[in-house]
Amino acid sequence: MNDSEPTYHIPVLLHESIEGMCLHPGGIYVDVTFGGGGHSREILRNMGEGSRLFSFDQDADAEKNVIDDPRFTFVRSNFRYLHNFLRYHDVEKVDAILADLGVSSHHFDDSERGFSFRFDGNLDMRMNKRAGVTAADIVNTYEEEKLADIFFLYGELKNSYRLAFALAKARSRKAITTIGDFLEIVRPLLGKEREKKDLARVFQALRIEVNQEMEALKEMLYAATEALRPGGRLVVITYHSVEDRIVKNVMKTGNAEGKAEQDFFGNRHIPYRLVNNKVIMPTEEETARNPRSRSAKLRIAEKI
Repeated sequence: MNDSEPTYHIPVLLHESIEGMCLHPGGIYVDVTFGGGGHSREILRNMGEGSRLFSFDQDADAEKNVIDDPRFTFVRSNFRYLHNFLRYHDVEKVDAILADLGVSSHHFDDSERGFSFRFDGNLDMRMNKRAGVTAADIVNTYEEEKLADIFFLYGELKNSYRLAFALAKARSRKAITTIGDFLEIVRPLLGKEREKKDLARVFQALRIEVNQEMEALKEMLYAATEALRPGGRLVVITYHSVEDRIVKNVMKTGNAEGKAEQDFFGNRHIPYRLVNNKVIMPTEEETARNPRSRSAKLRIAEKI
């Protein structure tokens, strides 16, 4: 195995998440968010003889970190297609699935990707540069009400309608194509004392919509529920309340909306047992070492 360290990513809650996977010899494991490969490398170090690891990532940049190990298979795909690719590789059931839902610091540091308000550049935000609409497409074509919904639902911004109105008004005069164009419009609507925090929420909301992250997350979680064998572990690290709510609901009820299915007699069908009833948070030492981990929450569930 190539033990070279990841080039652009410090894995969050590394030891806690690997421990939560309950690795053992002969197991089949999946890391659906390969990124810089930090979690995958640690899985390979700990999973024992006869085991296999499949790691997913749709980003071409992640492919540069592929690990040279015969037990490792890289899948260049969005994790929403987990079911399809496991079938393609003749895998029926797996022993643990890990998802680190955070965006890599590499994406924020790459001015060409358009993820950060720290740089000017194209308003893009696509994780998969080969497909899909860009953030510029969204702010220039979505109806005003739909834009407001995105900022409210995915960014939890109270002034979502003012933001949407300002963008609609500005684009009627000139297309919004760069981060600079976008910031010129939204910055005056944000309070100085909360400007960075609110800008992060605005960009988060757009990124989620561009990449259809919540829909992909639901599809992945349902596919994971089908793929895990009894006793298998689902280990998920979340970073904001919208995705955390979905993960929590699926783990508690099997449904993203939090409504457990019932049979004719009223018995609830719950696919998981919570391993940690209380979410695992990073230590002060980890947040000092890796600021990206500050908002991280780790949830672990075991398939019944």
